[in-house]
Amino acid sequence: MKTSFIKIFAVLALISFTSCGNDKAKEAETKATEEAAVAEQTAITFNANTENSMIEWKGFKPTGSHSGTISISEGSVSVNEGNIESGNFTIEMGSIVVTDIPVEEEGNAKLRGHLTSADFFDVEKFPTAKFEVTGISVVEGKTMLSGNLTMKEKTNNISIPVSTSIEGDTMKLTSESFTIDRSKWNVQYGSKSFFDNLGDKFINDAIELKVTLVANKA
Repeated sequence: MKTSFIKIFAVLALISFTSCGNDKAKEAETKATEEAAVAEQTAITFNANTENSMIEWKGFKPTGSHSGTISISEGSVSVNEGNIESGNFTIEMGSIVVTDIPVEEEGNAKLRGHLTSADFFDVEKFPTAKFEVTGISVVEGKTMLSGNLTMKEKTNNISIPVSTSIEGDTMKLTSESFTIDRSKWNVQYGSKSFFDNLGDKFINDAIELKVTLVANKA
């Protein structure tokens, strides 16, 4: 009986560990660049409130994960009758913050330094990334925002589920958590898409993101 219990416990532990390791949001549909959307003249412009706008990120490796935020430095959205018609925002790559390691610990600065280095996002050479709206649609009851995401001078079009609200002169756009495949934006470090024989030293290509954009009426 004792042996059976130990075996059952071991199986449950393995299942739990495997589930946690694969607990990632769905990957955004990624395709070739599309033409940017153009708003009607009657559209109302909302400018990004950069203090309240951000992107939350999470990266994965075999032994765990790391998480943090990135700032949105500028942007605007054009809205007509409550619907987004066009827009864009700029992501300040040098603003990467690590939140899962206490800021006073050496590992925080070490990880942030590695992420901003040429190994990953090469912030000195590519200080910003950009998202430009190409369209919006409803798929299976969800509002899907499509746009060209440019990072490290590589552009792909992604579609992500979002919700929007307007209260007075303030608009808020919030995405569901989604993942992108960093290898499609030429972020190569520790990626099995570029390197063989990494063993358990690889870093997952999936980066999980969640966008919060708060904007005020221009």
